[in-house]
Amino acid sequence: MSFERKLQLATDFYQLSMGNVYYLDDKKEQIAVFDLFIRKNPCGSGYTLVAGLEQIIDYIENLKFDEEDIQLLRENHPEFNEDFLEYLRNFSFSGEIYAIPEGTVVFPNEPIIRVKAPLIEAQLIETTMLTIINHQTLIATKASRVVYAAEGDSVLEFGLRRAHGPEAGLFGARAAIVGGCAATSNVETEYITGLPSKGTMSHSFIQSYNCELDAFRTYAKYNPDNLILLVDTYNTLESGIPHAIEVFKELREKGNLQKGYGIRLDSGDLAYLSKQARKMLNEEGFHDAIISASSDLDEHLIKDLKLQGAGINLWGVGTKMITSYDCPALGAVYKLSQIEDGEIKPKIKISNDAIKITNPGYKKVIRFYDKDTHKALADLIALDHEVIAEDKPLVIFDPIHTWKKRVLSNFYIKELLVPIFVNGKKVYNSPSVEQIRAHAQEQKSTLWEEYQRLINPQIYHVDLSVKLWNLKQELIHRGDH
Repeated sequence: MSFERKLQLATDFYQLSMGNVYYLDDKKEQIAVFDLFIRKNPCGSGYTLVAGLEQIIDYIENLKFDEEDIQLLRENHPEFNEDFLEYLRNFSFSGEIYAIPEGTVVFPNEPIIRVKAPLIEAQLIETTMLTIINHQTLIATKASRVVYAAEGDSVLEFGLRRAHGPEAGLFGARAAIVGGCAATSNVETEYITGLPSKGTMSHSFIQSYNCELDAFRTYAKYNPDNLILLVDTYNTLESGIPHAIEVFKELREKGNLQKGYGIRLDSGDLAYLSKQARKMLNEEGFHDAIISASSDLDEHLIKDLKLQGAGINLWGVGTKMITSYDCPALGAVYKLSQIEDGEIKPKIKISNDAIKITNPGYKKVIRFYDKDTHKALADLIALDHEVIAEDKPLVIFDPIHTWKKRVLSNFYIKELLVPIFVNGKKVYNSPSVEQIRAHAQEQKSTLWEEYQRLINPQIYHVDLSVKLWNLKQELIHRGDH
């Protein structure tokens, strides 16, 4: 059975069930504010890298219900009122969305996306936005960590065959590029990004020939500009590398050896084999030959191989990046923070778990930068109307352990949320993936190394303004009744 994707139906049923009640209970005109945010950084990271906004924009722009959708809901859910179904038939998003641009470094509790729209509309888009942000932001952050571990070497995303389906492979590869990967093996991602896909050969290609040397020679004949030979099919040191060197010599003698040639290791002790490979290649004058490696790599193994002096300078990372193997879910949430029905009513979710108590009101995120180093100092979540004076020191404090205070001075600020939709109209043009990747690199350059450590990174300060903190305490103390 084949079918066309219907993102308008890619939602939890309770969004429609609540929408039906909102409509019948005269709440359809209420204006709601929702925040989409994370509660913790993934993968033990000291930061999170936002990705997926372009797909959210596409979703919102094309969000509508066709007759087939209406009929499906009518037949399967008789509790849905006909007036509500008519509302869905004429549905289009009419509210505003502010978001932090893709490739920006963010931290827990900061609104990544702020939605202000009629309650039904704001509720209806929750699930799809969450699934897009949760997936791509997770993979972009994982990729960013892998690229950091590679210390300037190129990283290629090789994970399609291990992704959780073709769509996860497609957008996961896009997110990996946002995170800093040089390219991906996924040809469909080439279609949506315009960036050329990359790859070498499989073991089966070599096995299909009578001998390894014939396979290498044939591949070289037809791929002079993409000559990375897989050397571990039979015996890496006694067969694969010597045969690769033989082919490189033949091409060099004919003047046909192109820049970017090299070998790939896909098994065994990568540190030992790569050092031996570097020695063997150098002895034959192939000092510029690439040594690439794959084989269940992640940021920790790459870091360890680097510490062991491995000769690898190109990394193909698959399963553990495309699935974020050690942290399979980001856990972003979407919480109501304000209702307007003739008056503005800030809203809060109260919990025995402090991390689950939400921040009320219509908010913005402000980042403080040191004027001299241009490094990020701290972030402040504030009510949208608040103004920060940049010409005098500012005291910030931990929102839970309030005695922990810090004085910021010699700073400039940047508000992170930017308008994406206003009155239902798109006002933002998505940059290219290459531009987003460059923005991500620039963003990470503003973080001190302590925040980028792979293990036990320093915790970046994200505090609340005094006005927001006071509002939150007031709502907590009265139970928000």
